[in-house]
Amino acid sequence: MAKSSENTPLSELVSGLVGDVTGLLRKEIDLAKTEASEKLSQALSGVEILLFGLVLAIGAVGVLLSALVGGLAAFLVTQGFTETTASALASLIIGIIIAGIAWALVSRGLAALRGNNLTLDRTATSLRRDVDVVKDKI
Repeated sequence: MAKSSENTPLSELVSGLVGDVTGLLRKEIDLAKTEASEKLSQALSGVEILLFGLVLAIGAVGVLLSALVGGLAAFLVTQGFTETTASALASLIIGIIIAGIAWALVSRGLAALRGNNLTLDRTATSLRRDVDVVKDKI
């Protein structure tokens, strides 16, 4: 059963308040650390996707352009284009396709790194509640 606060000395009340606030701050710091760790993990996941997309884009440009441009150019030559025109048109078509794939992957990675994904929402909400509790006690 709790003691009546009317008969409790002021020093004991202040001591209890300081103890409560200290414990509360420790818990808030622990929450902030946990939430920051989760957000960092999400950010690293976004970086991994971004890097994977960039590696694929570079590899695609290096390998696919040479193979696909050659194959498409050969097909266009059989359709009546000159060899120079077929090579140029094939390079343009393949380049646009690879650029679209690279853009989609890079956009997805950057979206994971947006600022609103890195905010500490739970910590901020909890701190607001704690400030209100402390104000009520004072």
